[in-house]
Amino acid sequence: MKAEFENIPLKKNETLKRFEIEVNGHFAFINYKESGTQISLIHTEAEPELSGTGAAAAVVEKTLDYIEESGKKLLPFCPYVFAFIKKNREWKRIVDEKFNGYENI
Repeated sequence: MKAEFENIPLKKNETLKRFEIEVNGHFAFINYKESGTQISLIHTEAEPELSGTGAAAAVVEKTLDYIEESGKKLLPFCPYVFAFIKKNREWKRIVDEKFNGYENI
């Protein structure tokens, strides 16, 4: 994660069902669903003003930290999150082994 994002807090916006960070009034976020011991990450997006800044990767990494700290298991349905984990294989440790596609990470 780029240093400029390290001190930006992750917010779990339960109303909008998304994890988000705010950068200069703009948002990068991941839509989620939560059930029991699992958190499904559905879609990652950064507002156009944040395009190319690394904000999307930062919100993903912060969200993965949150999931790990909460003791939950991840279901990475979002292609961006899936690709992030495939590139940063140490995060596979939090992916639920029941996830269809686990063997492809």
